[in-house]
Amino acid sequence: MNLQGTELPEVGPPTRCRGYRIRIGKQFYTVTRSTMTGRELLELAEKTPVERFRIDQKFRGGQTKRVELEETVNLATPGVERFQTLPLDQTEGYTARRQFRLPEVDEEYLNASGLLWETVLESNKRRVIVYNFPVPDGYNVSTVDLNLQIDTGYPDTQLDMVYFHPPLILGNGRAIAAIRDDSFSFDGKAWQRWSRHRTSANPWMAGEDYIGTHLGLVEHWLECEQLKVNK
Repeated sequence: MNLQGTELPEVGPPTRCRGYRIRIGKQFYTVTRSTMTGRELLELAEKTPVERFRIDQKFRGGQTKRVELEETVNLATPGVERFQTLPLDQTEGYTARRQFRLPEVDEEYLNASGLLWETVLESNKRRVIVYNFPVPDGYNVSTVDLNLQIDTGYPDTQLDMVYFHPPLILGNGRAIAAIRDDSFSFDGKAWQRWSRHRTSANPWMAGEDYIGTHLGLVEHWLECEQLKVNK
């Protein structure tokens, strides 16, 4: 073929990936690599030394999965965009109440969270209390105490709802649906009950779900309520 005199189209540089936008805690990052290890994600978030932190991947619906330091996450997979970190330091200077035992997976998760937690038995009611649980921006406080009811059939029976102290209020004064500020008195405090339940599309899975996945769901509820403000 004679190409003499034919003007060839100008070829520019190859199109570069604009990057993958991920969120670690409350901070957003844009990375150009499609895969990263847990170690690299912690370093990106400036959580060092990385051995003193854990990082969990968060899924739609509140599910979470721990990412090991050398485990690779494919950021190109749809839905891979949110992570949370937890300090592995232990709280010192206070002997927390352990009035009943939890399954090992729960105690391991709560110890790794870096938050003070207790198991409290009162009038045959068993509750796990977690102190200074982080709350998303847009509420009246940045941290809150919460408790979860632990039924005798747990972990085969599901965890349900969540109770907060002090009561949570949206910063703009917008009412929060399906709550009661005086619905439960426990351990000398009145707790705000959030009536939130799993759906048939996201049922409790015995053997897979535990306190860690339920608290991921609690975070999801808090974020969804706050997002309604901007709609």
